Amino acid sequence: MKEWIKDIGIAVIIGILLLQVIKPTIVKEHSMEPTLHSNDYIFLSKQAYRFGTPEYGDIIVFHTDLTREDGKEKLLIKRIVALGGDTVSITGGVVYRNGEPVNEAYTLDGYTATEMEEITVPEGHAFVMGDNRQNSIDSRDPRVGFLDLDEVVGKAVFRLYPFRDIGLL
Repeated sequence: MKEWIKDIGIAVIIGILLLQVIKPTIVKEHSMEPTLHSNDYIFLSKQAYRFGTPEYGDIIVFHTDLTREDGKEKLLIKRIVALGGDTVSITGGVVYRNGEPVNEAYTLDGYTATEMEEITVPEGHAFVMGDNRQNSIDSRDPRVGFLDLDEVVGKAVFRLYPFRDIGLL
C-alpha cells in the first residue's frame, strides 16, 4: 500500500510540474484555418517567452477583454505578424512589415481583404492576425488592438489531435 501511495504522489507531483510548463488547449474558432481547425487539441508552452523571445510567425494564445456567451473571458489564438518597433500596413491584399511584403503562405485565402494605413507597434506589444483573415478578430479590430506581450498565455508548439495532423506547429 505504501508503494502505491508513493507512486501516486510522484505521479501527481510530475503532473503539477508539467502543467506549469505545458497547457493543453482545444481550439474553438475558425480564425486560424487552414493551420488549425475547430476542436484541434494543442499544447501551449507556457514558458516559451520566459526563456526566449517572440518571433514572427509564432502562434500564441492570449488573454483579451472579450467575453464568451457565458460571460467568461475569451482567449484568442493568433499568429504574430509584427513586434514592438515594427511598422505594419495592409494594401491591395498584402501585409507589409517595415515596408516589405510579408510572405504568408499559411493564410486561408492568400490575401488580406483589409486596407490599413501604416502603424507602428509599441514596444512590448505585438500585432497579431488569424490565418483565416476574413474570419478573424485580431489586431485590426479595436477591441483587440496591439497585444501586450504580458497577456500571452503560451505559444502553440504541438498538435495532438486530430491524429492525422499530429506534430509540431
